[in-house]
Amino acid sequence: MPTIRIPQNDREARAALAALAARAKLDLRGGRIRRSSSRFCLGVEHGDYNGTELFGVGTDRFIWMAYKPNDSGRVRLFSGNFPGDGVVAFTPGGVPAPKSVPDSWARFPFGVDFILRRAGFPTARGFDAVLVGNIPGGGMSRSASLALNLILTVLEVNGAKPQSDLQVVDLAQAVENDYIGSPCGQLDQIMILFARAGMGTHYNPATRSVKHVKLGPGAPDVRIVSLDTGTVRPGLEKSTYKVRRAECEQLAAMATPEFGIRCLADVKTDALYRKILDRFGASHPGPCDRLTYIFHAQRRFHRMLRAWKAGDVETVGAIFRQDGLGLRDDYRISGPELEAMCDIVRTVPGVLGERMLGGGDKGASGALAKPSAVKALRAAVATAYPRAYPALKDRFAVHECRMVDGIVTMPF
Repeated sequence: MPTIRIPQNDREARAALAALAARAKLDLRGGRIRRSSSRFCLGVEHGDYNGTELFGVGTDRFIWMAYKPNDSGRVRLFSGNFPGDGVVAFTPGGVPAPKSVPDSWARFPFGVDFILRRAGFPTARGFDAVLVGNIPGGGMSRSASLALNLILTVLEVNGAKPQSDLQVVDLAQAVENDYIGSPCGQLDQIMILFARAGMGTHYNPATRSVKHVKLGPGAPDVRIVSLDTGTVRPGLEKSTYKVRRAECEQLAAMATPEFGIRCLADVKTDALYRKILDRFGASHPGPCDRLTYIFHAQRRFHRMLRAWKAGDVETVGAIFRQDGLGLRDDYRISGPELEAMCDIVRTVPGVLGERMLGGGDKGASGALAKPSAVKALRAAVATAYPRAYPALKDRFAVHECRMVDGIVTMPF
């Protein structure tokens, strides 16, 4: 089966979707396209399930889905990224049981139907859709982008409205947690659903509030760069992510009776931090190292946010780099290919900061760089990375990203 060329912009995506619709024999004329973004977290990576504040931006690596209601009572979908799976077809309400579907992208439309019905939303009306995306497979939240795209589409097709955008976030997390079995938090969904072009999204879990924050006036131009290692990260349920989350929850549970914390983000003072390390450091050194990252990352977070508001991109980049070292050395969630990318770009003048992205182990790293540094960054990666990982010489990529709206709809 011939492959579809992966699109890089809306024009190419429209052509790819038309070709996919013809291949799948689905009539989508007069339908719509929903485009969902990727995300780039500036802080705190892995903070969502630890209760920290969050900040990030939407980035222009996308999933595009062309869709149109039908009168067949069936949902029919075809993915250009996974053409070997053929047309995924099912009757709403008749999807497999949770956590019973083998590794396949079909878990997501099944899970969306299951979770929306469980929440009391109608899903009975069928629709046809084709999808294609260019989000790297790990680090920029491809799964959250897909879940949000599907949820918003099913709700629209069935004339249903959620109580709030945060309910959509909860539903998207439930698709991954309860149906697929992936123990993700809500960072990815929030940073995509609320993303606005040219602005960062600040989420405060204490109040479940979202604020959009412009980069400060007079800020010099800065580039967001995704460093796709060419590796494929397994689902979070199969990765170091699951282990790290369990370690953090274990330490919080042990510390609750004596110190009154609910999560690691509640450890905000030096005195409390030292008391917990004194109490559990010898018996549980790993979880205490995870606390060390979260404790210092929270403090860096507020300096980073002030720097963003002031347009001080040098400080934002420096904190991004410090977070990366903490993720590598204390949280221990990175991987060799991710760190190789970081080591390479760190040598390039004008790169302000770099670190791994996302769930960990595999996938993508990211960097903040001055525009004048991007060409040298690309050249450094093109030279050094294939030498370190020759098996990945045709699979890695460098993507220069813009800050964009997270969800956009347009006519097909």
